Amino acid sequence: MMVMTAAVQKGAKLAGRKEWIALCVLCLPLMVVSMDVSVLFFAAPAIAEDLRPTATEQLWIFDVYGFVLAGLLLTMGAVGDRIGRRRLLMLGSVGFALSSLLAAYAHSAETLILARGILGIAGSTLMPSTLALVRTMFQDPTQRTKAMSVWSAVMASGVTVGPIIGGLLIDKFSWGSVFLINIPAMALLLLIAPTLLPESRSSVRTRIDAASSVLALVAILSVTYGVKTIAENGWAPLPAVLLAAGLLVGIVFVRRQLILKHPLIDIRALMERRIGGSILINFIATFALMANSMVATQFLQSVLGYDPFVAALWSVLPSVAVGAAAPIAAKLSLTIGRPRVMAGGFLLSALGFGVLTQIRLEGFSPLVILLVGAGLVASGIVSVMTLVADYVVGVAPADRAGAVGGLIETSSELGGAFGIALLGCVLAAVYRHTVSPLLPAGLAPDASAAAGQTIAGASAAAQRLPSDTASQVIHASREAYLSAMHATCLVSGSILLLATVMTAFLLRDKKVSAAVAA
Repeated sequence: MMVMTAAVQKGAKLAGRKEWIALCVLCLPLMVVSMDVSVLFFAAPAIAEDLRPTATEQLWIFDVYGFVLAGLLLTMGAVGDRIGRRRLLMLGSVGFALSSLLAAYAHSAETLILARGILGIAGSTLMPSTLALVRTMFQDPTQRTKAMSVWSAVMASGVTVGPIIGGLLIDKFSWGSVFLINIPAMALLLLIAPTLLPESRSSVRTRIDAASSVLALVAILSVTYGVKTIAENGWAPLPAVLLAAGLLVGIVFVRRQLILKHPLIDIRALMERRIGGSILINFIATFALMANSMVATQFLQSVLGYDPFVAALWSVLPSVAVGAAAPIAAKLSLTIGRPRVMAGGFLLSALGFGVLTQIRLEGFSPLVILLVGAGLVASGIVSVMTLVADYVVGVAPADRAGAVGGLIETSSELGGAFGIALLGCVLAAVYRHTVSPLLPAGLAPDASAAAGQTIAGASAAAQRLPSDTASQVIHASREAYLSAMHATCLVSGSILLLATVMTAFLLRDKKVSAAVAA
C-alpha cells in the first residue's frame, strides 16, 4: 500500500516558486511556537527574582505550555481539516498574540502559569495547520522530502533558538519581552498569509468529537501532574490519585477512539509497527532534545556565570551543526535507508550526552566540552526528527493531513514537555539532595530554603547575603547543579541507547521503496 502511494505521488504536480515562498511564510509561526517551549530557559533567574516561584511552580511555568499544546494538537488538526487550515492558522495567530501579551505582563507565578496555558491553546491551532499545508503544497515525494527537511529543521531550531532570543532580550529588557516579540511575528503572518498560502480542507465532512478532546487533555495533565509531583516530593495521596485517574481516563480515550467512525487518533493505524514506531521514536527524540536545551542553557548562565547575552551567543554554535544535519540525513536515507540513519542519529546523540558527563568545573574547558556535547546531541536528534516527519506525512491520506500532522506534533510536544518535566525532576531531585550538605552552616532559613530548591534560587538568595557567605552559596549551588546535570545526561543517554535498538527493530523493512520508508 505504501509503495503504491509513493508511485501515485511521483506523477503529482511540481511545486513552484510561490509554494517555496509560502513554505518560508509557514516557517514563521512554526519557529515562534517551537521557540516558546524553550524561550524561558535563560529567563529562569530573572523570573525567580521577580515572581519568587517555588520549584514546582517554576517547572509548571516551563512546561504547562507544552502539555496544553500537546493535549489539543489532535483536536485542532481535525478542526483545520474541517474549517480550513489557513483559516485556523490565522485565527490561532490572533489568539497567540493576545495570550503573549498576557504572559508578558504577568505579576505572579500563578498568572504566568495561566497565561502560558492559554498560549498553549492558541499554539495548538498553528502547528498542525503548517504541516497540513506543507502536505497540500508539496505533492511530489522528492520536493516534499526537501520541504519536510526545512520544516523539521525549523521546528527543532526553534527549540534551540528560543533560549538564544530569550538571552538577547533579557540582557536588555525585562523577562516579559520574550513574549512580546511574538506579537509582531503574528501580525506579519496575518498580513501575508491570505496572499501566499492556499486554503485547504478535507473533502470529507467529519464530526469533531469534543468528548475525545477533553479526555485527551485531562489524561495528559493528570498523568503529568502526578508523575512530576511524585518524582519531586515523593509518594503522596493526591498525586497518586491523579496519576491513577489520568491513566484511567487515557484508557477510556483509547477505547473511545476504537469505536468512533471519525476518531481523533486512528489507534489501529498506530498499531502498524512502522507508523506507531515512528511516532514513539519522534516522542523520544524531542524528549532528548529538550533535556539537552534545558541543561545546557542553565549551565551557561547559572554555573559558568555568563550573562544572558553572552550565554545566548555561545548557544548559537551548536545550531550550526543542526542546520547541516537535516539535509545530510535526508541524503543518507536514500542510500542506506531511514532506519539506519535514525538509529545512527540516536547513537550520535547518546554519545553527545556522554560527552556532557565529562564536564568538570576545574578540568579542561567546560565551555568547549559543553558545545561539543550539545552539538552532537542536537545533530543526531534533528536527523531523526526530519526522517520521521517525512515518512509519516508521505503515507498520510490528504484528507487527514491536518489530523496526522497533529499526531506528529503531539508526539513532539509531549516528548518535549515530558523531557522538561521528568528530566527536570531528576535535575531538581539530585540538586536538592546534593546541595544541602554543601551550604555554609548558620545560613538564614529563607536563604537556605531558596538555595536548596534551584540554582536560580541560590543566585537570587546570594544577592542578599554578605560577600563571603554569598560566594560559598554560589559555589555549593554550582557543584550541586553539575552533579545533577551529570545524572540527567546519564539518564538521557541511556534512554537514547535503548531508542537505537528500538529504531532498528520497529522500523525494519526488507523490501519497501527507499522513497517512502527505506
